Amino acid sequence: MSTPTPRIVVLGGGFAGFHAARTLSRRLRGKADIVLVNSTDYFLYLPLLPQVSSGVLDPRRITVPLAASLRGVRVKLGQVREVDLDGHTVCYTDPEGGEHELGYDRLVVAIGSVNKLLPVPGIAEHAHGFRGMPEALYLRDHILGQLEMAVDTEDPVERAARCTFVVVGAGYTGTEVAAQGALLTEQVARDHPELEGQPIRWLLLDVKPRVLPELDERLSRTATRVLRRRGVELRTGTSVAEATAEGVRLSTGESLPTRSLIWCVGVRPDPLVTDLGLPVEHGRIVVDPYLQVEGHEDVYACGDAAAVPDPGNPGSSTPMTAQHAVRHGRTAARNVAASLGHGTRSPYRHRDLGFVVDLGGRDAAANPLHVPLAGPPARAVTSGYHLMAMPGNRIRTGVEWLLDRVLPRQRVHLGLVQPDEVPLDTASPEVAAVDDRR
Repeated sequence: MSTPTPRIVVLGGGFAGFHAARTLSRRLRGKADIVLVNSTDYFLYLPLLPQVSSGVLDPRRITVPLAASLRGVRVKLGQVREVDLDGHTVCYTDPEGGEHELGYDRLVVAIGSVNKLLPVPGIAEHAHGFRGMPEALYLRDHILGQLEMAVDTEDPVERAARCTFVVVGAGYTGTEVAAQGALLTEQVARDHPELEGQPIRWLLLDVKPRVLPELDERLSRTATRVLRRRGVELRTGTSVAEATAEGVRLSTGESLPTRSLIWCVGVRPDPLVTDLGLPVEHGRIVVDPYLQVEGHEDVYACGDAAAVPDPGNPGSSTPMTAQHAVRHGRTAARNVAASLGHGTRSPYRHRDLGFVVDLGGRDAAANPLHVPLAGPPARAVTSGYHLMAMPGNRIRTGVEWLLDRVLPRQRVHLGLVQPDEVPLDTASPEVAAVDDRR
């Protein structure tokens, strides 16, 4: 009598889910039915998203098709709505609203994170996040559109507001968005003689005392030096107290007329995590060192959805970064395979490889293996790191970087994404790693 083929369902196609599915496929080689449920048909390489918003990379370079990259994995396009842990089923809705149900023998929860909102009046209505491809495309068009409208107005107050860009959050994403954005607006302004003499302001705000507060101070100093050289105004110990359609009021009491408020303060686990009814810690599912959920031997969690014990910092969970998410996914996959009789399970371990921060142009900050670098050496390490970490499109990405060095960027306002299509309180479902994501 033949034994039924076990089914493994992976929820989420970000860093953790993608690598969990790929590791399972390679380890089990047809000995299990592996199904990945994701709201998009691609894996998004989030660290290079600022290069899409600044026009360095084509959006397709940082999106990797799931079906083509995950051989032996069935990809289901849809949004997870409910998980019945007792009935061992997952319910999801496809893009046309159809309801579907999947049974499972093992479940890997890797559903990622969403924008973190703070109780600041007007933020949800007037700010835009930076969590996925729609937001990046919108921001690029928005920046170009503001400068074009600044050219058309005769009102100096309106022109100044349209030439002022406020970024909240000086972590990885906010720092890179401000650095890349300042380069972009400088280049665009050259195409518009009418803007000669008009200050184009970029402000980077954070309540912490320095940019990149989670990193070594030497990397923070490098980023600070580059940002100031580009004219970015750093407002540490400062945040937004109120946002309106005409501008923002800062926590210092200062009012800034602006049409551009970019929210990069971080993320929180997807709300679906708490709907599962599993034990959580700070919104993340509690798991053991093997990424298994206590009381549910058939359920594993990884990435931003899981509070994985940090072996290097007892009593704490691993940070919500892409480095950890990738390793979480691989460890969860190995342990799922072991639970089905293929291999031996092992606890989560990691070694910090260092961090890279892309500041655009020839600038970067990096500390590979804790050796601090700046300038061209850091630029080379940063580019090399991303090419190695990307699961696809490496050659095309490298070619576009080369072309960006020798050819002018194509700065075109396409208008593909409208403001109401990227509300701040809506998660970009394909994202599975956070603002601090290397």
